[in-house]
Amino acid sequence: MTLQSSLQSVINTTNSTLQSAFEVNPNDTTIIHIEVPKGVFLFLCLLSLLENILVVVAIAKNHNLHSPMYYFICCLAASDMLVSVSNLIETLILMLLRHAVIEYNEPMVRMMDNVVDTMILCSLVTSLSFLGAIAVDRYVTIFYALRYHNIITQRRVVSAITGIWLASIACSITFIVFSDSHIVILCLIAFFIFMLVLMLGLYIHMFVLARKHSQIIMAQQVGVRRGFSPHRAAAKLRGAITLTILLGIFFLCWGPFFLHLTLIVSCPKHPVCREYFKYFNITFVLMIFNSIIDPIIYAFRSQELRKTLKSIVLCCTQ
Repeated sequence: MTLQSSLQSVINTTNSTLQSAFEVNPNDTTIIHIEVPKGVFLFLCLLSLLENILVVVAIAKNHNLHSPMYYFICCLAASDMLVSVSNLIETLILMLLRHAVIEYNEPMVRMMDNVVDTMILCSLVTSLSFLGAIAVDRYVTIFYALRYHNIITQRRVVSAITGIWLASIACSITFIVFSDSHIVILCLIAFFIFMLVLMLGLYIHMFVLARKHSQIIMAQQVGVRRGFSPHRAAAKLRGAITLTILLGIFFLCWGPFFLHLTLIVSCPKHPVCREYFKYFNITFVLMIFNSIIDPIIYAFRSQELRKTLKSIVLCCTQ
């Protein structure tokens, strides 16, 4: 949602959402958006922010979690925090404007609108990218176990993390600058589809071959020779399952947003599409839900992380 359009919605008793690329027409007031109470946004944003901060602190604190996969998970948590912080900032400013605590200033509102939109888009691109990075890490772990530390080196991990953040920021700024162009929206949709196909391909290959490896190991035909053990193979496969759950939750929560973008390009004036546009605010709730659910999945699937989170919470409550 944009600050400027949302402020106008307060005056007109309607609720607008993201301007620029996310609205069909900023001057079109015929679409009345379903309003989500600001208190709900605040609560969900604060909850998501707290959960992801705990994940980052836990990974930083526990040296057993200092591995490439958890570095990527840490970045994924930071990416989730961007969604929470952006919506938190926007909701607070809207509430201050609504109650006339701060004076409306159009340049300031436009600037904040661009900053918030950039943060949301950056979160989207980084989340997709780090999910892809984790998929690659799991793939190498399962099928190139003996060469894993030669392939996934500390230097390459740092370079990948730095490159993803810089590229995501650049892409987000470019998207905002050229938001009036449908080409930019198509590029974002294409990136989404590309990452979906890439990760699905990796995971399908992982589970198919991992199943074969498990059968061979259980039959004790090549287990010792290849350096595998049932427990070790199960642990690696468990990591892949965890990331598959994360991937599924991500696409469930962000899918409506990409459907919205697709409809903007394909049928912006069709009655069915315009009816769907009314529910755009709900997509923001789903984005925040994704940020809330992710830390729960981390803790549920990782005993080591769960123990660290528990110790942090106990220390804070004492």
